[in-house]
Amino acid sequence: MPNTKQLEDFVSQVRRDIVRQVHGVSSGHPGGSLGCAEFFVALYQEVMKRKEGFDMDGKDEDLFFLSNGHISPVFYSVLARSGYFPVEELNTFRKIDSRLQGHPTTHEGLPGIRIASGSLGQGMSVALGAAQAKKLNGDDNLVYSLHGDGELQEGQNWEAILYAAGNKIDNLISTIDLNGQQIDGSTDDVLNMGSVRAKFEAFGWDVLDIEKGNDIEAIITGLNEAKSRTGKGKPVCILLHTIMGYGVDFMMQGHAWHGKAPNDEQLEKALAQNPETLGDY
Repeated sequence: MPNTKQLEDFVSQVRRDIVRQVHGVSSGHPGGSLGCAEFFVALYQEVMKRKEGFDMDGKDEDLFFLSNGHISPVFYSVLARSGYFPVEELNTFRKIDSRLQGHPTTHEGLPGIRIASGSLGQGMSVALGAAQAKKLNGDDNLVYSLHGDGELQEGQNWEAILYAAGNKIDNLISTIDLNGQQIDGSTDDVLNMGSVRAKFEAFGWDVLDIEKGNDIEAIITGLNEAKSRTGKGKPVCILLHTIMGYGVDFMMQGHAWHGKAPNDEQLEKALAQNPETLGDY
């Protein structure tokens, strides 16, 4: 297993990949991607049980589903640097005929991508279905999913959240990226949801917080705690407290960088704050 310094170096390189992908085509979503870099690295490099290679059946291994698919830059970077496809392919992000579309899709056959997730609010339904299938098949591995906090304003989530608890889907760990921002402003201003914890608990979930959502050690500790709570009759929800745009100082001021690409000068400033550690693509 990599040590903390190696994981932090991995995160630094992922942040470089994120801003370079988005800058390269002057489009994409850097804010949420940067904020979730530590989470993805922790999940794929430390916590999740993965087999060599990739197949859509996903038997005898943990599975991950990205619901807020617009943060594809961080997903693609971590997949590539975890060996799913060549790192050089990151250079094709959002380009014509690329397998790396702005929102992940499955018809290009990109290894690591299990669902198309362009429409928000659908990932929970898919994740709990996969988790229930594992239980029916006697597969005792886990299913992880990631969702945006603004995404919880979509009603389909709550049908799935109710179903998961009602059917005791206790091999599911769903993480909410609680950064308080969405495309049009803060989540409190757009549609205040009150206590997300209280809502999940009212629906019958076991809920834990990772207060330091941009600290790799805190995330690993939190994910392992969540794993320890599985198999006890309740699905598990992690509230991951992150900062949108984390790691690039001028992107950390509210929602402005939800879906905006840096210009040349801004790219250089962003790269200067995140040293090259694993080699740029």
